[in-house]
Amino acid sequence: MKRSPGAWEWDIKRLGASLVLAGRDRSFSRTLANQAVRAAAASYREQMSEFAEMKVLDTWYARVTIDDLKKHFRKDPDMSARLSKKQKQALSQNSEAVVPKLTTVVDGRRQIQDNPPVLYHFQEYAQNFQKGHAKFLDDYKNSLQIDRQRLFDRYRFEDSAIKVVGVGSVGTRCHLGLFLADEDDPLFLQVKEARRSVLEPPRGKSRYAHQGFRVAEGIRVMQGATDIFLGWARTKNHHYYLRQFRDMKVSAEVETFRPSTLVGYATMCGWALARAHAKAGDAAMIAGYLGSSERFDDALAQYSEAYADQAEVDYETFRKAIRSGRLSTEPAKGAGLEFLL
Repeated sequence: MKRSPGAWEWDIKRLGASLVLAGRDRSFSRTLANQAVRAAAASYREQMSEFAEMKVLDTWYARVTIDDLKKHFRKDPDMSARLSKKQKQALSQNSEAVVPKLTTVVDGRRQIQDNPPVLYHFQEYAQNFQKGHAKFLDDYKNSLQIDRQRLFDRYRFEDSAIKVVGVGSVGTRCHLGLFLADEDDPLFLQVKEARRSVLEPPRGKSRYAHQGFRVAEGIRVMQGATDIFLGWARTKNHHYYLRQFRDMKVSAEVETFRPSTLVGYATMCGWALARAHAKAGDAAMIAGYLGSSERFDDALAQYSEAYADQAEVDYETFRKAIRSGRLSTEPAKGAGLEFLL
């Protein structure tokens, strides 16, 4: 099974454009947005140079830990406070913590609680899942490492519901599964549809036997610490990858960023991206291409602003199409019911 990884510079370009758009959303100055992009570029370039000097195994096992970040930002009170807050928050982001929020007991059985339009059951969907869930879960279990298969055996399937996804997965199927080892020992798994890579032609047979495998293997290569329940499975017509719904993950609250916070966050992102690329790619080659001057930083700052301009033009075109009725926002009839079709 072959992979077709994208070019490394695509990620850093997307990061740069995202920082510019974040700055605009917060009404920060053009100069500040430029500074944030250059901070990300410099961090990426400098860290990649360090990774290029490391031994292969040292690069593979490299981590960007919370302690590393705290040390780096020890002179920045705002960033230090945010990191400490997120560290505490991450410890509570697990399956057990969300049970009271996401479940209820019906006739003595714990079930996922409907919260439309974000989380909900469909009768037809439930019937389809009950028909084929055993085979689907066996398929998923077999994708796990042997020790994790034994761990998964300790849980029993309890309920499943449709879960509306984030912006990056709009239009794909996504479900939330509840598993219990005991009444107070839950596991939530997110089941996300995996479609063919955008690097492949849209028509014809895909080069990948399983799109869920493709996504999961990409995650494993890029991430420093991968979810132990990351795996894949398929139905008759669709491929999926599965992972924990809450696995001590936290996200940045961009809407609360101060100008200096955006620059600090950009530095963190550049650092983390360099680690991922050094693990998955050729650190020496990338470092050699970037060099030690600020030419790359200058080029990325210029490109990112143009990229952000185009993104805003595209978004306005999208909104006009909706307002004019040319593009419908109504869900297709029966959407979300064909989980096992």
